[in-house]
Amino acid sequence: MLKQHLQFKLSQKLSPQQIQLMKLIQLPTQAFEQRLKQELEENPALESGKGENDSLEDSYADTYDESADNDSISTDDINIDDYLSDDEIPDYRTHANNYSADDDEKSIPYAAGTSFNQYLINQLNTVYLNDEEWAIAEFLVGSVDESGYIRRPIADIMDDLAFTQNIYVEEATIEAVLKKVQELDPSGVGARSLDECLIIQLQRKERSEAIALAIAILEKSFEQFTKKHYTRLLQKHNVSEAQLKEAISEIEKLNPKPGGSYAGSNRIIEHVVPDFSIRIVEGELELSLNGRNAPELHVSKEYSNMLAGYKNAKEKSKSQKDTVLFIKQKLDAAKWFIDAIKQRQQTLFVTMSTIMEYQREYFLSGDERKLRPMILKDIADKINMDVSTVSRVANSKYVDTPYGTKLIKDFFSEAMKNEQGEDVSTREIKKILETVIRDEAKKKPLTDDKLAKMLKEKGYPIARRTVAKYREQLGIPVARLRKQI
Repeated sequence: MLKQHLQFKLSQKLSPQQIQLMKLIQLPTQAFEQRLKQELEENPALESGKGENDSLEDSYADTYDESADNDSISTDDINIDDYLSDDEIPDYRTHANNYSADDDEKSIPYAAGTSFNQYLINQLNTVYLNDEEWAIAEFLVGSVDESGYIRRPIADIMDDLAFTQNIYVEEATIEAVLKKVQELDPSGVGARSLDECLIIQLQRKERSEAIALAIAILEKSFEQFTKKHYTRLLQKHNVSEAQLKEAISEIEKLNPKPGGSYAGSNRIIEHVVPDFSIRIVEGELELSLNGRNAPELHVSKEYSNMLAGYKNAKEKSKSQKDTVLFIKQKLDAAKWFIDAIKQRQQTLFVTMSTIMEYQREYFLSGDERKLRPMILKDIADKINMDVSTVSRVANSKYVDTPYGTKLIKDFFSEAMKNEQGEDVSTREIKKILETVIRDEAKKKPLTDDKLAKMLKEKGYPIARRTVAKYREQLGIPVARLRKQI
């Protein structure tokens, strides 16, 4: 049985302008500069730098009129005087101590490097190959990934050569050409597995007893080596502990990702641009917002003149009225964008200032053990803003401190209670865990159970599974894989 009924409820919906403001707040400095450039290109009524005359009063309260998107608006509804002003240009940059002196646009030139695959192809030109071998070698090089490996089985490569290149050869022929590809630099390139990659590198080294043992270990006992079963290796290869240690030392010098060394040197480096800067001046913390977040913007004088001309015209044609509607939309958008940037600046500065004061002891000392437990709600309550706003400020933004450039969201952590019932940051516990593991006996690393007991002795009663979780977050392997001979 179908029933119809009315239901009344209150719901909050964000306007398009509020959504755009939230997106602006979320952008780090470099992305913000790109967004600013895009807006300047799309809105001819918005200009950067200082203008001769500001065409929009700072007191104009109606920053965005919903009717600006309505094509049926009448020009009689537009008060042109609201868009014209003889006032001095307001400085939207708002120079103050809140901004760094980083005003100049800093462009970093990048070298146009050769791709890794092209680098390998260039080397093939120095290798003697017949036409068929060259085609196979070129196909194999094209199958090398950025780490330097060929991850595909030879049988699949044979099928692809037949279907795509019309080359019909046996697997043995492809294997023979692959051996020549594996002679290219960097050493280890073209390997199909980690053990093959390491063996290729060892075979290029000058032969010694340690190198020979290292090759034998990788060829016959790779699984025991990866699991660090040193006792089994000693028995199987009938060598002394000193000999095994020397062979393992040779393996540890090798590069497990030969392609990474080349690709990394030709990849455009992403430079982190700090959004904030914290300095200690006479024992006090001083915060500044990167000056590139505070551009000088004004509304186009030319657009003001066009409005003034329309106002003074005795007869107003339809095309003139259409033009005025277009101008009004662009001016509203320009005014809103300027105000949005000012709100962004204020939100960023207030939020980071509160975070700085909350973590005052850390910023004065640099000791991570002094980081207080802090969640987004702690800051949101202090500045009377929504948690999502604080999250947008903290996410993907960096602060330059006397102790290095830090990701802001790393200052947030959950709280745990120590034996005294005091709230301590999980960051503090992780730092202590990291120190304990660093100082452990490498021949007999501490298990998670033993680590939990040691932390309890230090006044941090946490469970073994919590220790395991923190260890994994720190990127530290289990005890068995930390073992050294």
